[in-house]
Amino acid sequence: MPLTDVFLALGEDSFRRLVRGISIGKLKTYQLYDRMKARTHLAKLSSETLQRASGRLWTRLSERDEELAQDLSQAILIARFDMIVAILDFLGIPHDDGFFAKDMDPAPYLTDGWRDRVLDQFREQYDEAFLRLYIGHLEWELAGEKDAAG
Repeated sequence: MPLTDVFLALGEDSFRRLVRGISIGKLKTYQLYDRMKARTHLAKLSSETLQRASGRLWTRLSERDEELAQDLSQAILIARFDMIVAILDFLGIPHDDGFFAKDMDPAPYLTDGWRDRVLDQFREQYDEAFLRLYIGHLEWELAGEKDAAG
């Protein structure tokens, strides 16, 4: 599933909440700041400018800007490594502090019903929009355009 579809399925209100969760400090730490600044077409990248631009960003996602969706999902999720590690551990996916081998075969880990199990396990611990974004991102990252098992 394309990441634009993941964002669009969450809806605009959830998207705005996700954008509020972007950490400028984490973008700088993981050297994503300049890429996000360029991708969002903002002269200055800050929490405030991202919030003001969220309507335009939503429009671009609606127009299927997949590169924007990929960069936004990374920008949103890097501030949620605790959630990422917990989900990967729960699914039994081998990783190194939330990072896993890109050539890994996900089939043994993404068994039937994995999405629902993750939601059920973590719904009370984490915001559901962040959970659903990570589930979609994980599926996209591990399975690419193919539909993952389940």
